[in-house]
Amino acid sequence: MKISSRSVVDPFIVMDVMEAARAAEAAGHHIIHMEVGQPGTAAPAGARTALAAAMQDQAMGYTVALGLPELRARIARLYNDWYGVTLDPARVIVTPGSSGAFILAFTTLFDAGARVGLGEPGYPSYRQTLSALDLAPVGIQTSAQNRLQPVASELKGLGLDGLICASPANPSGTMLDKGAMEGLIGACADQGISFISDEIYHGIQYEGRAVSALEISDDVYVINSFSKYFSMTGWRVGWMIVPDDHVRVIERLAQNMFICPSHASQIVALAAMECGDELEANMVIYRENRRLMLEGLPKAGFDKIAPPDGAFYIYADVSGITDDSRALAAEILDQAGVAVTPGLDFDHVRGVGTLRFSYARATVDIVEGLARLQAFMQERPKSKE
Repeated sequence: MKISSRSVVDPFIVMDVMEAARAAEAAGHHIIHMEVGQPGTAAPAGARTALAAAMQDQAMGYTVALGLPELRARIARLYNDWYGVTLDPARVIVTPGSSGAFILAFTTLFDAGARVGLGEPGYPSYRQTLSALDLAPVGIQTSAQNRLQPVASELKGLGLDGLICASPANPSGTMLDKGAMEGLIGACADQGISFISDEIYHGIQYEGRAVSALEISDDVYVINSFSKYFSMTGWRVGWMIVPDDHVRVIERLAQNMFICPSHASQIVALAAMECGDELEANMVIYRENRRLMLEGLPKAGFDKIAPPDGAFYIYADVSGITDDSRALAAEILDQAGVAVTPGLDFDHVRGVGTLRFSYARATVDIVEGLARLQAFMQERPKSKE
């Protein structure tokens, strides 16, 4: 049988790195994982306990397509707690991870062939999901001067139908302040561009707090997830906030595409939102890991980095070391036993000269990983490949 042209998308390179690391571990090697954006902690203990209790008397069957009403109401309350935004729970849509939210958002907002802008470097699955839906991703090469975030002036002349922005961003960890967010949302409104705000790393911030697009406008899509701050990557549950008049449209799509999010995962998510002490204890780990990375990476020779405002990544310019980041990442895995992600995942143009380091794991792993990187770089020839 033939395959569709829509299915021809690039691999998610970090997943390939994860597989290479798994194979190395299966062969008996001890690997330090700095490749994947996944907390080293489990879902909060209180959340897991809540699920164990619920499973004794609930069948874990279908829920309504938009998610458990009590979870939607609790998510709405989060926006008041974090941002001072009063939100109608009816606008909250629970999804199968943020990935499900992107599919629903892109399908709702854009017809085939629509042009959707995304900052580069940026999360690679934006581009691949857009392509698989017969949409046209339009890369916007961001600058270090703008902390690798798109700015309003860069939208002119691109003929965009949509724009997706992430703050804190993956892979850079940089954030948009309120003025920058207002500028982007205002420019999109003036040009008839649908604005999608990826806020999946909210809650994980170090210098000030992240700004939600909902603080500026209700005529936006906001996507978030329980994966990062709530430490629930494998549970695959996220959410989306949309304008009132889009809810029924999305509900019809969600009914047919997904039926509903996982019932069990929604129970865990609801309970996780009451586990603030445990979640903030995770933040203590991330802050210490960030400090260690900002101190230790330059000692290893990775000194062209921007301190992240949020998330748990360091994005390093290694163009003075190599012009093949994928080969360098493979070399680091093979010789140092540290898994890192080549920048090609995030930027097809400049990613040959960048690496992303994740510091989401236990602090003991970060210390060991930095020691291995320093030893590897000391022994490695200094000339550019």
